Amino acid sequence: MLDMQIGRRGLLGGAILAGASTMIGSRAFAAMPERRLAFRNIHTNETFDARFFGAQGWDQQGLAELNHGLRDWRNNESTQMDPKLMLLLSQIRDKLDLPPQTKLEMISGYRSPQTNGALRARGGAHTGVASKSQHMLGKATDIHMPGVPLDRLHLVAMSMQAGGVGYYPKDGFVHVDTGRVRTW
Repeated sequence: MLDMQIGRRGLLGGAILAGASTMIGSRAFAAMPERRLAFRNIHTNETFDARFFGAQGWDQQGLAELNHGLRDWRNNESTQMDPKLMLLLSQIRDKLDLPPQTKLEMISGYRSPQTNGALRARGGAHTGVASKSQHMLGKATDIHMPGVPLDRLHLVAMSMQAGGVGYYPKDGFVHVDTGRVRTW
């Protein structure tokens, strides 16, 4: 009987703790300041600057603008990008002490399965193009930032511990995604 009471108390305490942490998490999220992201697609020279998070939460119009800007520029196909990726990119920019209007240089955002397959086939398995790329899921982008040394961008991205980070110094970019935490 004693074990059963401790079990119930533990269960009740766990439920209360889970509820409190959920409330704290949602309050902290609601208190988050306006977030925006600006970038330039190096292939099309298009620039985008959109507010994606405001006082009411996620800004659907801003997210739609970013989805369009991060489209597969090879075939003009777009997808719903992971909003957490936008948040991560803006946090990386902030950690680098850059103002919100600073344009990230975007090398690759969304990649359609056709584009991903073609890139992989063209360069073989050693291109760095994964067969199950986070780019195809709308969870990845390859970037660099003018005036920021690539190794510094890489270190800041890794310090976030928010997903995958790939370092491509020969090609001049850092891969950032919202998949599981890993580096290469």
